[in-house]
Amino acid sequence: MGLDLSELVRVGGVMEEAHALLEAERERLEQRPRGRAVSDIAAGSPAQTLHGIRDMAGAMAQARQQVALAAGYSVLGLDHRADHALKMARMNPVSFPSGADRMARPLGEGTVRALELIRDLGFYSAEVTVAIDVALAAPQATYPPDDWDAWTRERMQRGERF
Repeated sequence: MGLDLSELVRVGGVMEEAHALLEAERERLEQRPRGRAVSDIAAGSPAQTLHGIRDMAGAMAQARQQVALAAGYSVLGLDHRADHALKMARMNPVSFPSGADRMARPLGEGTVRALELIRDLGFYSAEVTVAIDVALAAPQATYPPDDWDAWTRERMQRGERF
């Protein structure tokens, strides 16, 4: 069955651009001074912000790799492997955009642009698009929560699995 290689090239290119933006943000944030106070475990702290950007960059690198595998397998005529790699690439990326939930606001320009690129890509489910919009609209970091019990109850009421 062969995959649409031009579409995979487009998707992979956007993922590469988003990953490069996130890596540049990570490098920028790593240059900033970080405290070692209790606030390091609080949402939006320098440590949590770095954790979030690293998670998002890693998730985007993994998704990009799966798209590249899908393209390569397709070129080799290994359609069953290509389909599997594409399925893996389309899975909701772990820590993207949820890494942004850890990050101080305002989000950096590169982080915002990377989130917008992936949101507008049309590759992921509507659930990912909504999660990106929520992350972009959040006035402050939301994870880790101050009250774990309330956080758990809220997610259970919404029917989320975790």
